Amino acid sequence: MRYALIFLLILTRTAFAQTNSRPNIILLMSDDQGWGETGYRGHPQLRTPVLDAMAAQGLRMDHFYAAAPVCSPTRASVLTGRNNDRTAVFSVGRPLRTAETTIARLLRDAGYATAHFGKWHLSGFKGPGAPVISADARHPGVFGYQYWLAATNFFDIDPILGRNGVPEAFTGGSSEVVIREAMTFIDSVKQSGRPFFVTVWFGSPHDPWQASASDRAAYAGLGDRTMHHYGEIAEMDRSIGVLREKLRATGMAENTILWFNSDNGGVKPFAPAVNGGLRGFKGDLYEGGIRVPCVIEWPAVIRKPRVSDMPASTLDILPTLAEIAGIPTSKIAHPIDGASILAHLKGGMTERPRPIPFRYQQKAA
Repeated sequence: MRYALIFLLILTRTAFAQTNSRPNIILLMSDDQGWGETGYRGHPQLRTPVLDAMAAQGLRMDHFYAAAPVCSPTRASVLTGRNNDRTAVFSVGRPLRTAETTIARLLRDAGYATAHFGKWHLSGFKGPGAPVISADARHPGVFGYQYWLAATNFFDIDPILGRNGVPEAFTGGSSEVVIREAMTFIDSVKQSGRPFFVTVWFGSPHDPWQASASDRAAYAGLGDRTMHHYGEIAEMDRSIGVLREKLRATGMAENTILWFNSDNGGVKPFAPAVNGGLRGFKGDLYEGGIRVPCVIEWPAVIRKPRVSDMPASTLDILPTLAEIAGIPTSKIAHPIDGASILAHLKGGMTERPRPIPFRYQQKAA
């Protein structure tokens, strides 16, 4: 009996150690930020010191692709690892099938605390932002998030967001609001010792472009629309910096995956620098519509800064995170179109094992 108790204690301690060694995961996604809209890509006016620092210290992926050239389909691909047509999110505003296996569900069932902050746009609403309410049949909670603060679509200064379905008014820049709320959630989870999975989907720099006077000031003389657009990116960049410093100050940065990318290519009013010289814009299945900025930090694994030219996609997020969390792919009921790039994060894997599929029909029924 004594030896049985000792063996049980060893198993318990081992399981506890494994649970606590799993990384925290934060997925950050901007809205309509083009491949060329970062300082590290050499944009002639735009300043993004935080993204530049992440690119200089982590893994900068210069051939990273959104699975679709518009918002909702790409978001479906992030959650499911599947081409958007498989999920019935054929175009903007189409609802995600409730039968889909999402990364939030997988990680929740594996013991992660899960939360979503910001834009959602998978409920079936096509119009401007509004709070995700409890009557919404496809709110984030349906897809595995235990907590959420969200809007159905884009949102700007002084947003109204739904906190687990209850509308709430906020004051300030939209990026600052969602990052502040995400940090509050992270603080609460940290006390429990559980790993967390957090998605922060910014409303910036989507139109109608509303930046504060202080964020616009650095771009004076470039025209009102450009000043607001760049100002939104500046606020988002600064907010990511606040989160990044929080992770460092609390000792969580080492084993936290901080993964940033945009949801599709940039928009035409800010050509040519918006897409860094690539052909096409948001809505196009050319490089300018689907190649997006992407930087990943995970100090425990990505020890040396690298610039990668290996093609990767939002489709790869689910299989990569599932492998990291030790979740067998047999738990995923549907075919997965992405591939795990964990080996690439570790410094190996120079070629992806399968092609990246693209299909987008703007006028789908």
